[in-house]
Amino acid sequence: MMPPRDRLDGHIVENQPGAPGEADLWHDDAPLRLYARTGDHAALAGFGAALGQGGTRELGLAAGRNPPELVTFDRAGRRLDEVAFHPAYHALMALGLGAGYAALPWSGARGGHVSHAAMVYLMTQVEPGVCCPMTMTYAAVPALVADPDVSAQWRPKLTMAAYDPATVPLGRKRAATMGMAMTEKQGGSDVRANTTRAVADGDGYRLTGHKWFCSAPMSDGFLTLAQAPGGLTCFVVPRWLPDDTRNAIHLMRLKDKLGNRSNASAEIEFHNTYALRLGAEGDGVRTIIQMVHHTRLDTAMAPAGLMRAALVEARHWCEGRRVFQRRLIDQPLMRAVLADLALDWEGALALGLHVARAFDGPGEHDRAFARIGVALAKFLSNKRCPVVIYEAMEVLGGMGYVEDTPLPMLFRESPLNSIWEGSGNVICLDILRTLARDQGAAQAVRDELHAASGADPRYDAALRDHAAQWPALPPEAEARWFAERLAVLLTASVLIRHAPAAVADGFVATRVAGARGHVSGAVAGLDTEALIARI
Repeated sequence: MMPPRDRLDGHIVENQPGAPGEADLWHDDAPLRLYARTGDHAALAGFGAALGQGGTRELGLAAGRNPPELVTFDRAGRRLDEVAFHPAYHALMALGLGAGYAALPWSGARGGHVSHAAMVYLMTQVEPGVCCPMTMTYAAVPALVADPDVSAQWRPKLTMAAYDPATVPLGRKRAATMGMAMTEKQGGSDVRANTTRAVADGDGYRLTGHKWFCSAPMSDGFLTLAQAPGGLTCFVVPRWLPDDTRNAIHLMRLKDKLGNRSNASAEIEFHNTYALRLGAEGDGVRTIIQMVHHTRLDTAMAPAGLMRAALVEARHWCEGRRVFQRRLIDQPLMRAVLADLALDWEGALALGLHVARAFDGPGEHDRAFARIGVALAKFLSNKRCPVVIYEAMEVLGGMGYVEDTPLPMLFRESPLNSIWEGSGNVICLDILRTLARDQGAAQAVRDELHAASGADPRYDAALRDHAAQWPALPPEAEARWFAERLAVLLTASVLIRHAPAAVADGFVATRVAGARGHVSGAVAGLDTEALIARI
């Protein structure tokens, strides 16, 4: 590609850094390679290299700028209930699913969930919208265990490392995707208030009702909840009936969302819609929570990827921009800001992948820690994400506020993973319930916290203060304070044990010991050289 002209009529374009250019998202990210050490490095290296190519980034731009379109009817007025996507969306889906995004955790390979979580982190840096259908497909697999017959039908297609976008019955597809439709207008996160009804019909059921949010509405099937005679029950709703005709899943409209533009989210209605029961009647929440648990891993990892993408842009700008006769990267105040933001990003990355290792673990202690750790990681990392991306945007000044850079897209995306799969208050209440009811999870998080004891007196003092502040679980009104502090301490424990000294010391000093102001960059004493070098 020929470079653009910088000598224009009347002026010369200078002191304007261009786009960062191609990169290897795996090789260039030393913290990722450190914390994903138990993952499939060959798969991650190939995926990271492919994502960093200029052509892949162009696909991401095209997918985001050409949102999906609802196709309700054909020209003759027959119902289709389909969503049309730009070719770039399909290309990115093929890249992700072909790399094993949804398949690796279920292949039996070592470190499958760590590899998957790292792929979420990597894909999010290029085009986060396509992650939703791939995440739903990954997360549906453990829920299918509730019915061996349904699992035998769906699991082989969901765990195939391939993408088949054809709108045809499951039996004619090489690979399949699975979406989720759980919440309704009147209840939202309170799914027990759902009013969709399920009536037995031969070997299946018929559903009547609606769903206010259907994730990935062009999937081959959906997990959903409906009220059966025995109570709230989980169902698999296939796109096609057993006779290979279309099931009555009516797509009413697509959500006009703040961000996540490449991905479709729909309002749907069930009109005597065929479904297969998954698990016993009345066990709906217990069954579908397996899917929710695994999607939460992805919503804990995605903010780390978003923050990484924003910080790479900010560092690149600072290295190429001169202000007041000095490069921005050499100015002490800017270095303090970048180093402080780097701690938020690396803390989120380290904690997320540490939790992912627990998903891979074989023992009950691992599973117990995964249950509580994923909620803590999701809460803290998503609360920090919009702040980090806004600050990175401000580093670029006015340039960061225009669509010529990825920062507006990243900023629009930044609230999403906190809202999906349990918003802040829901997650905090889940944390309290888990610690109250699940002694294994409570013990697991205590073990994780005390594993770093003795390494830093400031951390040890903070653990004692935390126990003194909350000798028992807090009242509900203090749930956010409690969850934030617990998540910060857990992140510090992970960094003390696994991160370089500059990272662990900086995090403890500014997040645990509290030696800082309230805004980003209001810090002192950080090893800015070491921290900025990790971006």
